[in-house]
Amino acid sequence: MDFNVKKLASDAGVFFTRAVQFTEEKLGQAEKTELDPHLENLITRADCTKNWTEKILKQTEVLLQPNPIDHTGARIEEFIYDKLDKKLPSRTTNAELLGQYMLEAAIEFGPETPYGKTLITVGEYQKRLGGAEREFLHTSAATFLSPLRNFLEGDWRTISKERRLLENRRLDLDICKARLKKAKQAEAKAALLSEEVDKAEHELRVAQTEFDRQAEVTRLLLEGISSTHLNHLRCLQDFAEAQATYYAQCHHYMQDLQRELNRCANAVSAPHSSASVCPNPVSPAFLSGPASSGATIPSSSSSSQKPVTLAMEQSQLPITGARKARVLYDYDAHDTSELSLLADELITVYTVPGMDPDWLIGERGNEKGKVPVTYLELLS
Repeated sequence: MDFNVKKLASDAGVFFTRAVQFTEEKLGQAEKTELDPHLENLITRADCTKNWTEKILKQTEVLLQPNPIDHTGARIEEFIYDKLDKKLPSRTTNAELLGQYMLEAAIEFGPETPYGKTLITVGEYQKRLGGAEREFLHTSAATFLSPLRNFLEGDWRTISKERRLLENRRLDLDICKARLKKAKQAEAKAALLSEEVDKAEHELRVAQTEFDRQAEVTRLLLEGISSTHLNHLRCLQDFAEAQATYYAQCHHYMQDLQRELNRCANAVSAPHSSASVCPNPVSPAFLSGPASSGATIPSSSSSSQKPVTLAMEQSQLPITGARKARVLYDYDAHDTSELSLLADELITVYTVPGMDPDWLIGERGNEKGKVPVTYLELLS
């Protein structure tokens, strides 16, 4: 093997000398050159940035992917593709997988049966939710996780390397200071010639120059942390926007799903059929409202009597006329014919001839529009 023995021995000697200096400083037996206060503040700020970036990155990964060691081996797959410098293929989300199972189950039970139709409806919306989740994960990884990871694996490694080099230059400087001090003490006792002092002074000047140069390089890198903060700020805004878009999509899909289930319940309900043939999306609080005096509701205590269907109950509500209702959930109007609602507010509701039984006319002051019955609790 071809290597320079003299250089190897020299490097080993320098390492040993620095180790001795470092140990003596820790024991209080040697003087230590203190860094400029501004540089010390920059180092502290950089360390804080690095530590919190690591914590935020790891916790965001947990938020986006709660179970890294699952049957998909997701994190392991990401690691392998990252090392191979290849794009990670799009994975099926849990919601998409659930939707697929529901669609397959509907085929087994019969797609024309009430249960099969409902499975198909819910399954399709689960796949939509899964698609929205996949898009959110992709956007978050590109706009938030990657910049944070790039800082830790790129900029921070460079900063750490230059800081280690600065620490070595400081140790060399303090070693030269100690040598000069000893040379002057020996010269005073006439034990050394003036050439030794001159040599020590020259080495000190060289070490001081190298230390100052490295301190400036390190300072410039550390001052770049401010730019890092600005970049992470923009990434954080992008992440919040992606999160808001994702949750808004989920909310919209679930509202549509609720309407689909409501229409499903009304379509399959008939005077001779049970209301249990299709899921009932209407709030129990709404169904508990008083019925018309002209209709008779079978008692639930008798097992021989069938419960009234959803369509029958809703057809009885208009007879009560205008009445107060409490809003159960927030609702955003989809067009000008609808009225937006806020949870727990009180409004006046009534029906008009020929109106869809899933909707009522709601009034709040001078505002008026259609409101879904599933969002209301009628008050006596």
